[in-house]
Amino acid sequence: MFAFVSKILDNLNDTWCDSVLDSGLAPHAVLRVFIRRELRRRLDEITPPFPEKVLATVSAKGSPSLKAKLEDLTSPRIALLPGVLAPISKWSETLTYKMNFFETVRHQPIAIETDAANRQNYEIATGIMANMLGPRIKYSCSYYPTGNETLGEAEEKMLDLYIERLGLKTGMRFLDLGCGWGAAILYFAEKIPGLEVVGFSNSRTQKEYIDAKAKELGLTNVRIITGNCTDYEFQPEYFDRALSVELFEHMKNYEGLMAKMSRALRPGGQLLVHHFCHRTTPYHYEDGWMARTFFTGGTMPSSDLLLYFQKDLVIKKHWWINGYHYSRTLEHWLENTMARREKMMPHLAETYGEDMAFVWHNRWQIFHLASSEMFKTDGGDTWGVTHALFEKPDPEPVTLGVVTMEPVTMEPLEI
Repeated sequence: MFAFVSKILDNLNDTWCDSVLDSGLAPHAVLRVFIRRELRRRLDEITPPFPEKVLATVSAKGSPSLKAKLEDLTSPRIALLPGVLAPISKWSETLTYKMNFFETVRHQPIAIETDAANRQNYEIATGIMANMLGPRIKYSCSYYPTGNETLGEAEEKMLDLYIERLGLKTGMRFLDLGCGWGAAILYFAEKIPGLEVVGFSNSRTQKEYIDAKAKELGLTNVRIITGNCTDYEFQPEYFDRALSVELFEHMKNYEGLMAKMSRALRPGGQLLVHHFCHRTTPYHYEDGWMARTFFTGGTMPSSDLLLYFQKDLVIKKHWWINGYHYSRTLEHWLENTMARREKMMPHLAETYGEDMAFVWHNRWQIFHLASSEMFKTDGGDTWGVTHALFEKPDPEPVTLGVVTMEPVTMEPLEI
């Protein structure tokens, strides 16, 4: 039965496929089987030999000079070893693909399709997210160390993890780049009253909610800046600590963004980046239902992606969080979306129009289903979440024209 339905969906064009999904007629059990099949197809695409449509996403895109650089990075498929002709390994092909990917994004803007990302995920009625997410409206992976946590408890477990890994304390200046509905900044401002908390958002809706919530809670140490992170410049060397949670997935030129964050941090300041990822292989979302509906212009990073962009900030620690935690988060969101349908409908109508409210209620359910199935693949060890802690190096001390080198101690990476 499931194989038959999947075969039918294979032969539908995008318009017909979207119509089937939007109708809400397909049972969740059927959708889960279809989603798992599509995830296996995606894994086949990002495993050597790569299909042309995947290679095209890391091409020179009409730049002769970049094309020449990419050709220099490309390894031959056959390598001559002493006395033997041997094929290049699949892992070698994967690394070549990754080097091409990293070189290509260095030549792109910091972000593309920013209006689409805002429209699809952020500039929407707060009532949608308040009913769908947990009590702190944390629109990102939560943390379930025992597996028995409620969604609200798991939200706070992850927020506490950020505090621990950043070493936040009274007297510091803190920036949340892409602060969402303020889950982190409101929590940090409550727990550490002497912390100066600044949130950066590209959404008017989010700023209005956070400002109102901060006033309600009597928080005087919270400030929200709105703007587009592609061209906004923060006060130089102002912040001691910075956090970015699931923003880098909407970015392209990571080198440019890391340079911007370096300018905002004082020497010795630290940035913690939380992003979801594939374990080994980055790729762009350029086609398919997810790209059209929720993730236009988005990127699936690899767990090591930012390790290749240390020109301005240096890695201190690196952690892997099993995809189980995100799958559990998404299943909680799905439960809320289904149980609070009537409460959500007026807010869905406000955002998408009366005639599309039902359709978008279905789309959000499919988004949770598809994402949950992705993160639970192979026990959560294929797609997951990474935390990467970076530091802005202190300038090297100079004495009487002679550069003195100070020993640097690096803590071992924690995976």
